[in-house]
Amino acid sequence: MDEPLRDTRTLVIQLRDRIADLIRDEGLQPGDKLPTEAQLTARFKISRPALREALKLLEQDDIIYVEHGRGRFISAMSAVQVDRPITVFESVTDMARQYGYKTQNKVLSISEEKPDDTISRQLRLEPGERVIRIERLRLESDLPIMYCLDYVPRSIISARLYDIDWSGSLLSLLEQHKQRPRMSAASVTAVMLPDDVVQRNDLRDFGPALLITETCFNAAGVPVVYAIDYHRGSHFTFSLVRK
Repeated sequence: MDEPLRDTRTLVIQLRDRIADLIRDEGLQPGDKLPTEAQLTARFKISRPALREALKLLEQDDIIYVEHGRGRFISAMSAVQVDRPITVFESVTDMARQYGYKTQNKVLSISEEKPDDTISRQLRLEPGERVIRIERLRLESDLPIMYCLDYVPRSIISARLYDIDWSGSLLSLLEQHKQRPRMSAASVTAVMLPDDVVQRNDLRDFGPALLITETCFNAAGVPVVYAIDYHRGSHFTFSLVRK
């Protein structure tokens, strides 16, 4: 069956995900042999170099393993399924959509400022470099479900701040400047919203939150966003695999 790929993600990432879907959809079990490279290139109408890169990613994720001279096989890790794995890198908009939310972004403030030591360190800024600070609420049916702070090096976006629609996707905006994030390093903590945020934005009923602080990197490994996102605890859960 022909299954050409059409997606906005990078080709190799798309292909990795489609092969993982194939493993699940066809009920392949640990120890089963993966279809051959020839079969996969024909199925997805993709080049062999791209396929091999995707297979390397699956091997790195312990979904498949290689026995030289015999082929590629499904690993035991393929049997471990989790909902919303915290290891998946995705935009806040995409993540909310996966939960079934159709969020609206409410821009609270936009400013250009001198970063503090933590932000400078996370973004590897030189002395004197400035950042754009974006403060937003994500709303689901007028209910605040996320409070988000993003810091972007000012050198990345040269346009005047008031000429930009900050209510849209930040990742898409960075892609326009050839700086779209491809990976991140993140930490998760259970907290309450800071008192000043609660008072300033009337968020007294927000409740406990999952705080995700995240430094996002472009394809060259350069940090392009430092994000501080408070996820409403009553609306979000994340899972992980231990190995």
